[in-house]
Amino acid sequence: MPASSYGFEVGSIRCTVLTEGYFSYPAAWFFPSADPDELSRAFEGHRLPREQVLSPYTCLLIETGSHVVLVDAGAGLHGPAGGAIVARLWTAGIRPRDIDTVIFTHAHPDHIGGAVNSSGRPVFSNARHVLAELEWDLWMTGCADLRRLRVPCGVRDSMRATARQCLHSLRFQTEPIAGESEIAPGVRAISAPGHTPGHLAVLISSEGQHLLNLGDAAVHPLHLEEPAWENGLDLAAAKAVATRRALMERAVAERMHVMAFHFPFPSVGRVTPRLEGGWRWTPGW
Repeated sequence: MPASSYGFEVGSIRCTVLTEGYFSYPAAWFFPSADPDELSRAFEGHRLPREQVLSPYTCLLIETGSHVVLVDAGAGLHGPAGGAIVARLWTAGIRPRDIDTVIFTHAHPDHIGGAVNSSGRPVFSNARHVLAELEWDLWMTGCADLRRLRVPCGVRDSMRATARQCLHSLRFQTEPIAGESEIAPGVRAISAPGHTPGHLAVLISSEGQHLLNLGDAAVHPLHLEEPAWENGLDLAAAKAVATRRALMERAVAERMHVMAFHFPFPSVGRVTPRLEGGWRWTPGW
């Protein structure tokens, strides 16, 4: 069985990657703009299956000493593991009521579904739930236009319904934010639009060390090697590519470790520039 947690320190801040489970996506969803021959060669070079991408759902637990923060809540009952993130938290010694802040990088089902239980009530009853104002507006004001997503219509409908349902259940605990904001000491939310209009990255900094959580600004290491390859789940593909480049350039310039929700476990690692362009991903702290 694949490992489900991975702990490390960012300075004095304790971080634990918690994997809720794994889901197999059609490769065409993740790389719709890639030349098929180039994509096949890239998969072959990394010894990966060509038709499917096995992707983890990885949340990040942050313990600052004064705050217990969870970045993304997994899919919960909307995903393959039926809410395993709560079990992962218990294994880490954290009860759901211990979480005082949940940060949603965005409101796709695999990131927000785990915040609401089968009765439609908040799982993290004592937590404020932080997301971008633009993200709230996308899903809760009018009907979200998802026609630019290159996935089946049924998937788009499910995304829209789950986001609205979960955000409605969390409405009394939700704190929309505008722009870059400090969420807790050493924990900042950074605007990273493209995947969704209000998509956030999260920067953890302590004692000169940094971890940049990309959320879904990249959903596979090949998106770093070939940053121009679009993701079919990006609502604004060109903006997402520009955001991905900007985040990688910052990570390299400031010597940051990087995490991404869908990257292979442990979902955290380093990036270095490639001579041929893009960036190379090396997993591990």
